[in-house]
This record gives sequence, structure tokens and C-alpha cells, in this order.
Amino acid sequence: MTASAVEATERPAHRDPNVLRWLGAYTASMIGDSIYFMALAWAAARTGSASGTGLVLAAGSIPRALLMLGGGVLADRLGPRRVVISSDAARAVLVLALAAILVLTAPTVGVLVVVALLFGAVDALFLPAVGALPPRISTPGQLARIQGLRALAARGSSIIGAPMGGVAVATGGPSLAFAAAGVLFALSLPLLLSLRIRPLPEPETSGEAPDTEKTPNAWNDLVGGLRYIRRHSLLGPLMLVIALSELGFVGPLNLGLILLSEQRGWGAAGMGWIVAGFAGGAAGSALLLAVRGRVPRAGLVMCLMALVGAVGIASLPQVPTVAHAAAIAAFVGLTAGLAGALCGALVQTAADPAYLGRVTSVSTFFTYAIAPLSYPVTGAAVALWGTGPVFVVSAAVCASGGAMGLALTALRRAELPR
Repeated sequence: MTASAVEATERPAHRDPNVLRWLGAYTASMIGDSIYFMALAWAAARTGSASGTGLVLAAGSIPRALLMLGGGVLADRLGPRRVVISSDAARAVLVLALAAILVLTAPTVGVLVVVALLFGAVDALFLPAVGALPPRISTPGQLARIQGLRALAARGSSIIGAPMGGVAVATGGPSLAFAAAGVLFALSLPLLLSLRIRPLPEPETSGEAPDTEKTPNAWNDLVGGLRYIRRHSLLGPLMLVIALSELGFVGPLNLGLILLSEQRGWGAAGMGWIVAGFAGGAAGSALLLAVRGRVPRAGLVMCLMALVGAVGIASLPQVPTVAHAAAIAAFVGLTAGLAGALCGALVQTAADPAYLGRVTSVSTFFTYAIAPLSYPVTGAAVALWGTGPVFVVSAAVCASGGAMGLALTALRRAELPR
């Protein structure tokens, strides 16, 4: 065993310089993301076209949906570090170029749509690769703690990035905000370049091992990855849990809360308190996992937290005041956040590292491509039946993921490595 391997074994993730470099790069990128989306929304709004604004904001989701699975193949073929560095560099160049363009001329819908499409395409490469990095920079026993640190960074980035983007737009317009985002993407590069990457272990020799009889190419890699997930006793059920959780969670928590606040007369301020409650609860669960490092009987706890969180989702439209709704949102954030972090840790410890880019691309695909499809369905359902029944149905979808996990022995008994 090398000295660096011994050091990684002895040090917990939050004291490992290698993990902290990755965390710093990830945080800078996530803050840059928040600022970029804020700037894009404002730049689109300044074109004066409501339909054009909607087109700009929706454009980035198209390449993410089409290319996400291919991004996982690329991460496994080239290595996640190389793909993350290349994609972050591309995002920096793209956003800084847009900032320069907006200094010289007013934004147009055409230019913004092109940028959104390109950014979405690069994101489709970045997201699977960044998710596949943790097992290559630390030991299996630290992956749960890393998931907690990652979730904490993501929540903190949203809290920091949105105000930074707003201040930048108010001070210098969208061009200054895009420049700030580009600089943050660029700042992550030195940290990523300094990462020490652990070598891949020997391939698995079980029935879940790669198909060696087929000629290696991108399509065979993709099909092989999907087959690997389907045949895996733990990863297949975990992907179903992720899909059900995202479908049941995203619509009511993003669009449904806006409609609920509107109906109750709570306004934007009330909506802000509810979202803050959820973010606080999610940050608390992330901090708990980051400090504790390991939760015994992780599969069972994950399923139970999904079920308990679903009860909170169903009760949100029943409360009379903003304070009650914010408290319940904090409870949902705590339980759902813990379930999500444990699910991510189980995925990373169960997957063969050679497949991790493809496995991550599938789980990310549900979050960024499939779950947003629930927005129009949620809006139409609320218009027909009101918020109460819609939140109950959404909670039932989330709960079905937890119930399925409890019914499957492999998932119910899943443990994180020590």
C-alpha cells in the first residue's frame, strides 16, 4: 500500500485534502451554476418576449435529456476527472464569451437559445462525471460522508449563488453576472487538476461483470451499462427508488408550492420562508451525514425516511399558516434529504467503479430529464382538483419508492462499508 493510500484510509473525508480540493471545485461550480441560471433568466426577460423567455429557459433541458446517458459512457471511457475538467473549462469559455457579447450588444433570443443549448450539452457531460469522482478520490468507507458534504455544498451554493447573481445583475446587468459565473467555473480548474485519482480496481468476475464478448464501442458501452444496472441486485431497485422519488417530489415541491402560496395568499415572501425551511432541513441532514460518516442499516433507514417524508408532503396543503408550512417543509427537507444522500452513497458503494459514470448518468437522467415532465402534469392537476389531492398523490408516489425498498430484501438490508 502506498503512502497516499494509507493517508486516505486514515483520514476522514472532511480532513482529507484531496476530498476538500474536490469539494472546493464542486462548490465553485455549483455557485457558478446558480449565478448562470439567474443571469440567463434576466437576460431572457430583457428581450421583451415572454414566449422567447420560456424558450430560452427550456432550451438547456433538451441536450441534457438527449446526451446525459452518453455523458456517462464518456466518463467511464476517458475517466471522470478528465471529463469534469474539460466540461468546466468549456462552461467557463462559453459563459465568459456570452458576457463579452452582452457588453457589446443587447441580448437576443437567438443568441441566448444557442448558449443555453451548448451549456446544456456540456452539463450532460459534467453531471455524470462529477458524480463518478468520489470513489476515485477516497476510500469506500468515506463515501457516505462525501455525499453529505456534497449535499451541504449544493444547498450552500444555492443560498449563496442566487443573491450573488441578483447583486451582479442589479450592479452591472446580466453581462457582469455571466462574467462572475465564468470566473467561478475557471476557479475550479486548478483544484480539479491537483486531484489525486485512485486507480480502478480489478473488474468484477460475478454475473454482473462486463460483457467481454462484444466489440467495445460507445453504443455497446451504453447497452452494457444499462444491462449491468438491470441485473444488479441493488442498483436496479435503487434506480426505481430514485425515479419514483423524483417524480413524486419535484412537481409539488417546485411548482406545487408556488400554486399553494398563491391560493393561500401567502405571496412570494411566504413561499420564500417555506423554501428556506426545506433548505434548512436538507442542510441539516447533509451536515448529519457529513459529521457521522456512516448510518447503520442504511437501506432500511433510507426507505423509512422516504415514507416519513411522504407524510410531510401530503400534509403541506392542510396547514393554516406559513409558519406551519415552513416547519413541515423543514421536516420534509430533513427526511427526504437524508434518504437522498443515503441513496447516493449506496449507489456509489454498490457500483463497480468502471461502470460508475453510466450508473450516475442514469440516476441523473431521472432528475434532470424525466422529473421536469411532472411540471405540466402538476399544473393541470392542480387546476382540476386543487393542491390537496395533488400533494397526496405526489406523496403516494414518493412513498411507493420507500415501500418497494422495504419489500426487497437486498435493498432493505443494504449497508454502507465501514
